[in-house]
Amino acid sequence: MRIPAHSVCTAIRDDIVAGVYGRGGRLTEELLARRYGVSRVPVREALRTLEAEGFVVTRRHAGACVAEPTEQEAADLLEMRMLLEPLGAARAAQRRTEAHLKVLRGLVRLGQERSRKGNSEDLRSLGGWFHETLAQASGSPALTSTLAQLRRKIAWMYSVEAPADPAESWAEHGGIVDAVARGDSERARAITALHTERATAAHRLRFPGGDRPDGVRSSQHPVNMTGPCH
Repeated sequence: MRIPAHSVCTAIRDDIVAGVYGRGGRLTEELLARRYGVSRVPVREALRTLEAEGFVVTRRHAGACVAEPTEQEAADLLEMRMLLEPLGAARAAQRRTEAHLKVLRGLVRLGQERSRKGNSEDLRSLGGWFHETLAQASGSPALTSTLAQLRRKIAWMYSVEAPADPAESWAEHGGIVDAVARGDSERARAITALHTERATAAHRLRFPGGDRPDGVRSSQHPVNMTGPCH
C-alpha cells in the first residue's frame, strides 16, 4: 500500500480509529514508513500532529504510542459535541449558502429513502456527511475543524447502536434543515440539541474499565509493532 506523503497523517489516524493499532501500542517510524510507502520524515510529522490531536502520546524509553483515554476523557468528548453541534446549527441558519442547503436536502432525501430499506451502514455514512456539511454551513472553519476532530475521536472510543427508528432520526435531520433554510437560529439549535442528546444515548464505550487490546489488530496490511507502551 502506497500513500502520498501528505496523506500519511490521515491514514494513521484512520487506522487508529479503526482499531488497527491497539490502544497503548507502540508506533515506530520505521514500520509506519514501510506500511504507508513513505520516508520517515512525513511519518514523524504525522505523529506530531496526531499527538497534538490526542491520538498519540510520546513516552520516555518507548517513543510514540497510541493514546489510552480515560472514561472521563471519553465522556467529556460527548458533552463537548452536545454543546457544539447545536451552536453549529444556529450559525448555519445565519450563514448557510444555497449550495449548503442543496447538499443537506439531498442527504436528507437519501437518508429517508435508505431508512425505509433499513441499510444501517449507508445511514451511518449519510449521517456523518450530513453533520459535516451542517458544520461547514456554519461558516466557521474553527468550529468545523473542532467538530470533525470530535467525531473522529468519538468514533474511536465508542461504538454506536443503530436507532430503533431511523426514520425518526432522519425526520429530525429534515427539521434541522428546514430551520436552517428559514434562518431560524433558535429552532435549528433546539432541534439539533434534542437530536444530539438522543444520538449520544446510543453510544457505548469500546474499552470500559480501562480494558484495552494491546499491540496491533489484524488488518489487510498487518504491521508487527514492538508491543505496548508502559
